[in-house]
Parts: sequence; structure tokens; C-alpha cells
Amino acid sequence: MKKGLLTFVLIAVANVCVMAQDYTQYVNPFIGTGGHGHVFLGANVPFGIIQSGPTQKKQGWDWCSGYHYSDSTVIGFGQMHLSGTGIGDLGDVSLLPTVDPSQREVKFAHRAEHVRPGYYSVMLASGIRVELTATKRVAFHRYSFPADVSKGYIVLNLSQGIGWDKMTSCSFKQESDKTVSGYRMSTGWAKDQRVYFVAEFSQPVKLQSNEGDSIGVFADNNTEQPLLVKVGISAVSIDNARQNLQTELPGWDFHNTVAQAKREWNQELGKVAIKTQDEHARKIFYTALYHTMIAPSVFSDVNGEYRGADGKTHKGDFTNYTTFSLWDTYRAAHPLMTILHPDMQKDIAQTMLHIFKQQGKLPVWHLMGNETDCMVGNPGIPVLTDIALKGFDVDKNAVFEAAKASAMRNERGLGLLKKYGYIPCDLDPEHETVAKGLEYALADACIAKLAKQLGRAEDYKYFMKRSQSYRDFYFDKKTKFMRGVTSDGKFREPFDPFNTVHRQDDYTEGTAWQYVWLVPHDVHGLVEAFGGEKPFVSKLDSLFIVSGDMGADASPDITGLIGQYAHGNEPSHHILYMYNYIGQPWKGAEKIRYVLKNLYHDDFDGLSGNEDVGQMSAWYILSALGLYQVEPAGGKYIIGSPIFDDAVINVGNGKTFRIITHNNSEKNMYIQSAKLNGKPYTRSYIDYKDIIRGGTLEFTMGDKPSQFGVKKTDRP
Repeated sequence: MKKGLLTFVLIAVANVCVMAQDYTQYVNPFIGTGGHGHVFLGANVPFGIIQSGPTQKKQGWDWCSGYHYSDSTVIGFGQMHLSGTGIGDLGDVSLLPTVDPSQREVKFAHRAEHVRPGYYSVMLASGIRVELTATKRVAFHRYSFPADVSKGYIVLNLSQGIGWDKMTSCSFKQESDKTVSGYRMSTGWAKDQRVYFVAEFSQPVKLQSNEGDSIGVFADNNTEQPLLVKVGISAVSIDNARQNLQTELPGWDFHNTVAQAKREWNQELGKVAIKTQDEHARKIFYTALYHTMIAPSVFSDVNGEYRGADGKTHKGDFTNYTTFSLWDTYRAAHPLMTILHPDMQKDIAQTMLHIFKQQGKLPVWHLMGNETDCMVGNPGIPVLTDIALKGFDVDKNAVFEAAKASAMRNERGLGLLKKYGYIPCDLDPEHETVAKGLEYALADACIAKLAKQLGRAEDYKYFMKRSQSYRDFYFDKKTKFMRGVTSDGKFREPFDPFNTVHRQDDYTEGTAWQYVWLVPHDVHGLVEAFGGEKPFVSKLDSLFIVSGDMGADASPDITGLIGQYAHGNEPSHHILYMYNYIGQPWKGAEKIRYVLKNLYHDDFDGLSGNEDVGQMSAWYILSALGLYQVEPAGGKYIIGSPIFDDAVINVGNGKTFRIITHNNSEKNMYIQSAKLNGKPYTRSYIDYKDIIRGGTLEFTMGDKPSQFGVKKTDRP
């Protein structure tokens, strides 16, 4: 009896330890708030539409999220923010607690800020302590006024936005002494943005003054108790905002809401459990994981209604999402999501398919129900076809038809592509024709891959041909670069592979040195275009050592340079893994380890470029685990150089995939041998299906290159 009791106690204690694991302690949300990271700082829960946080006075490129660590003046606490983008928007429904009803801005000190996943607080110079937390659709504020203040004020500012955002119309009304409702419509990056809100106060407030429909000042006469404010939002209606609020946050227990947000973050962060002696790497990793779960954001209300891409209200039996930075995220963030969030993939696919029905094409860069058409190519195609090809519950024929229709439009250079087989640089007034052509080519390859699986022979032939446009037209065998081509078939002159003019040349946020590698769908074909592995690897090696003048008008996004490799921007992200395709994975391992150590840091300026809604962080997560999906769709993950001793990944359906590295260190960066589920494994890549079925992948590391992945039969 005693032995049985002891066993029960030990098991119970063990389970408590597992449940008590706090992954949020390893997250430093300040990473990326300095430099050019542009990350969001504030309170939210995974994939929620609410990102409640400070909006600062200063505006500009480094304030795209509304916050930059160099600034210390806040003009309000908005309920929605972007994270890591290169364009500013949102910041809607701003609240500012103050002791002066005429005050519209207030100073603060960064040492007075405290932030962790799901919670943000700051002591303002006015002596007011602001605390924020959130559910998916409701922001929760807590204001503690100074003891010597008898009356406090809350400024509701509906005119205020971030970056491009400009209010077009707004209105609010005080429904009761504890409830204010209204709406804010604006134009900016999202041309027709609509936000409806209901704000409930924990104690009576009185409208002190108002400036038209855009700014209201509410007085609080009971400053002895903290004032709590709940703000429910909706893109559909005030009634839906109220329903969101009442459903998700019916009570007034601020601390319990903070605790619930923490539980939600731990549930998601705990999907990867790592073992490492490097505490800086641990913090960078879990902060990166946190940053990948700010978006896509839930865009449907608790009753299933959402504002569609056609501006109409729809109701679906799926969770509708928004904030799709697809030109960035198709590369690593979405392939990571298919591993860590398989439960979300059907809803993401349904969201994209419904966007297609409502606007006639798959999303390019979707924000608040608006197609912004930001960036080049058809980046929704790789994401959606990847979901289909990996076997998720989605209608593959519907996916194919949506992808095909999107690729056969006449906009954004596609009409020229259909006519010429490429996009002539002298006929497209919007420039960037090489970048467009290469992005379209990789999307076309995804369509071809799905067409082949569906037995659509003619479609497969057509899109496969289009996917080869990189070598048929853009690749210059003489210079070994992708170059702009005129309508008479000649390469644009003069040509300088280093110089670039932002949005006015043949490339998008890059140079010819970076864009010659943008053929992730056909690396072996690119090798052949170069004339074989020897000239290919010679050029690839050169990428990391060459230097040249990019010019005064180069894009500010070209950052994180190693030679001409630009890790701070997405077109370069797959390049390090191309070494595996030619049997030299050790060269990639060296550079991957360098980037992981030198271009990611546990500090404010911790990112080498814009976070771009999770892509910069997703690269780190996958690469730190030792994996990266180069080909845009289908699930072939290239093996790099894992940095953790042990990583257990929850892949859903009660299964885990474990990655163990033996004899691992900074010096021992090269894989000597591998085992998959105890059996020798020699390939320098692993398929998605082998990851999600669960199991263990073991690596033995060493300080010298080995024969791992060298044989042609072991290459991707």
C-alpha cells in the first residue's frame, strides 16, 4: 500500500512540474523594438486581433508598429498594432489616462515599463500606472491614479492612427455612465478600414468635453480605486463588438485575465521544448516563437461573422484571419505553422479561398479585409498549395482553381507575362520586373506541382513552362545574373549588379547579387543554367565576400549584409540552404551558425531587419532546430546545423518529433551522421510527412566537414 501511494505522489508531482513550466519567462518582447525590427510591444494573446499597447508621438519608418525604443512620449494606448512591417497602420481606438483634460501626450521612462506575453505596464510621468492585458477580441486596461489626485481623465481619441492611417469618419456616444460605443473608419495601407467598438468602465465616468466626433474626454471622480476599461472590437458592427466583449470578458477580474493570457501563451510556446546551456539562445528562440504568433490575426467575431474582401458581412463555419504578410511569410513562417499549428491550417485555407471568391484572386497582402496588393508576385499561391500538398483537409480542386485564376489575371505584370513569357522591363511602368517574374515563376511551380498531383496534364505543362522563365529569359549566361529584359528580347543596359534604386529598377528591395538565387522551386535547374556545380558554387561562395556600392537610393530594407547576402530581407533567406543541393552542406552550416549567432541578439536591436510579421523569427526557429523549407510548397525541409542539445516539437494528434544533437558545441557545427528513429539516415533533408508522423531525429556533430549529405542520392 505504501509503495503504491508513493508512486501516485511521484506521478502527481511530475505532472505538476510539467504543467508549471513557464515558457513566458524566456520571452523578451523588447527584442526588435530598437534598430529596424519594428515589432509590436504590448499585450495580446496568440493570433488575437487585439494588440493593445502604446502608440508613441513620433512617426516614421521605425515607428511602423507605433513604438520604437528610442522614443519616450506616448500619445495613447491603441487596441491594434502591426508587428515588423515596413508600412504603418492601425492604432485604432486610442485611450490615454491623464490628470489634465487638455493633455494629449505624456512622457515615460523605459525603466518604468514591464512587459511579458499577455501583459504590459508602464508608469507614466503623470504618476498614472497603466496596465494592459487582452483576450482575442477584447482589450483590458487598468489605470491606477496617484493618491493625491481627486479626479482623473480618459481621453478617447478616434482621430489618431499610425503611419499611413488617416481617419475618414468616426463617432462615439455614451450609452450609459459606464458604457461608450462607436466606430472609426480610416484609409491608409488598408484603404477601407472599419473598426466598431464598445468600451465598458468599471465605475461611472462622465463626458467632460468632446471635440466633434473624434475626441472625447471622460472624467473619473473615484480615483481611489483603479479604473478598469474593457474594449471589445469588431470589423462588422457595434453589436458584434458588444457580443465579443460580453462573451470573452464578462467579468472584471484583471489579474485572472492576465493569468489566462499567460496560460494561452505557455500552451503555444510549449509546443517546442528545448534543452540548451546557452541562455541567450533560449531567450532569442522563445521570443522568436512569440513573435511568430502575433499574426495572422483572428478577424471573425464570436458569432462567426466577418467583413469580407468584398466589403460585405459574411458568416462562416471557420475562423477567418487577417494580416497576411505573404511575400515575407510564405518562406518560413507558414511552413513553420504547418508543423506547430496544424489545427489552424484548414481555417487559413478557408480564409484564403473565401478571399478568392470575394475579390477574384488569392490574397497578396491582406489587412483588415482589404487587399493592399503590397509587394510583388503571387505569394498566396505557395501558402495555399503548400497546405493542400501536405494533405490538410482542404478541397484540392478548389485550391487549384483559385491558384490558377489568380495566376491568369492581367494585373501587376501578369498580362505581359502571358503575352511575352516574361515581363518586359520597358513596358511595365511599375518596374521591378525581374523580382516579379521570379516570384511568379516560383508560384507557377507550385501550381504545376498541384496540377500534376490532380492529373491535370495540360495545366501542369503550361505552368511548368512558366516556372522556367527564370532561365529562358532573365538569366544572363554571360554575367551569371538575372537581368531586366526589354520587349525586343535584349538585356537592359547599363547593368550594375550592386547598384539599386528603391522601387525604380528591376528588383524589389534588393540587388542582382541577391536575386540571382531566387529560384527555390528549381535549384538544380539553376545549377544547370550556371553551367554546372563548379561555376554555381563559385558564384555562391562569392556572394558572401563581394562588396560594392548599392547607391544612395538603395532600399533601406537591404540590411544584415554578409558580403551581398542580405539576411535582413526575405529574398535571401533560403540561400544558405542551397549548398545542400550541390552536396556541400558544411558550407551552409558555417554560415547558418554565423547568422544565428551574429544577426540575432537578446536586446532591443536584436534583429537585422524588419520582423515582417514573423518571418525573421521563423527563420531563426527553423534554423535553430536544424530545418528549413526551401521549395515553396510540398514539405521538403533542408537540414542545416541545429544548435540545441534537445528539442521536442509537438506536431499535433498527440505526437512529438524530437531532434537530438550529440557532441554539439559552437565548434562542432558539422553533422557527422544521423539517425531517424534509431536507423541510419543519410539524406540532407527530411520530408514533412516524416516530421508529423512523430519520431526522433538524432545528429552526431563534429568540428570538421563529413560525408553527410554529399552523395547525390542524399541531396534534396
